[in-house]
Amino acid sequence: MHFWGTKKGMITSLLILICITINIFSSNAENVENSFSNHFYKSFSSFLRIVFGWLPFSIGDFLYLLLAIFLIIKLFQILRFVFVKKSRVNMKEKIITGFVSTLFFCSCVYIVFNIFWGINYNRIGIANQLDLKLEKYTLEDLKCINELLVQKINDSKAVIEKNNIKYPSNEELFSRTQNAYNTLSKKYFFLSYKNKSIKKSLWGWLGNYTGFLGYYNPFTGEAQVNTTVPKFTQPFTTCHEVAHQLGYAKEMEANFVGYLAASNSTDTLFRYSVYAELFLYANKSLFFADYKQALSNRKRLSAAVVIDFKEQKKFNEEHTSFVEPLISNMYSKFLKMNKQPMGILSYDEVTAFLIAYYKKYGEI
Repeated sequence: MHFWGTKKGMITSLLILICITINIFSSNAENVENSFSNHFYKSFSSFLRIVFGWLPFSIGDFLYLLLAIFLIIKLFQILRFVFVKKSRVNMKEKIITGFVSTLFFCSCVYIVFNIFWGINYNRIGIANQLDLKLEKYTLEDLKCINELLVQKINDSKAVIEKNNIKYPSNEELFSRTQNAYNTLSKKYFFLSYKNKSIKKSLWGWLGNYTGFLGYYNPFTGEAQVNTTVPKFTQPFTTCHEVAHQLGYAKEMEANFVGYLAASNSTDTLFRYSVYAELFLYANKSLFFADYKQALSNRKRLSAAVVIDFKEQKKFNEEHTSFVEPLISNMYSKFLKMNKQPMGILSYDEVTAFLIAYYKKYGEI
């Protein structure tokens, strides 16, 4: 009780109350959608992009480096406390102090993370905004969407091959992503993206071994893209990360908003990238329901598309590590804690959005 009476203890108690208040507020999806996502967050995230977007490097990546150093130092201090005998003096007092400090640190991170972005996990979301009926789709629905995606992939790849279209530089890719969202905003005003803040990840080499193509830093509002992976995947990844910047926190929603931006773009590279990615999700789902049809769809892919998929497979095989399953498992648990019960498989759920969109608009 002595420590709870200290200044730090009282501040920690206040922070815990704020955490509880955030949790209560987040339990009402309508309040989150109307008060947070469409008002406060929209303005605040734009402010973050103005502050950090002009920098040619990712300040968020440096913050992650500092956090890693901080945690390593703390781990060293804990080990020293446990194994060095003289540190055992006043052990009870040290444990209580450490417990309060941990609560203080975790509460601060929780509050900042949620106010800066995390509350968006609880919003109603893009399906409501587009009035899509997300229903359990049938096997026939799945077969239909797979066939459409095969055609879209082959057609867009044929245009790329015929016109010898080359992939752009990183900065040009990021500018084209903003153009894609500018085009999309004419159709859906609420998907307007201003004050671009998209950066090349400083830790792309690490992402190759941990399975990350891109990520959003909620503390700086920056979208980071791993630019060391096969080029054809990068346009869709960039659109996906911008969707996170716009407040679509759930992975299946970010996938779908990224799809809307890339598929409505006049840039063939973007359309090919998104159709290729969504085909992999949809075909995997079809494989578990009708593996013969799934394999048949793969055989219908053009030779040029197959080459790209083989390149991606080879890249992944060359960068396998024991770390990736561990990171994937932790990230999956994080997603489950944030309204995505499918965990890492939440990305695949974009197929349901795509089918619902096709049923309403008759196109993908």
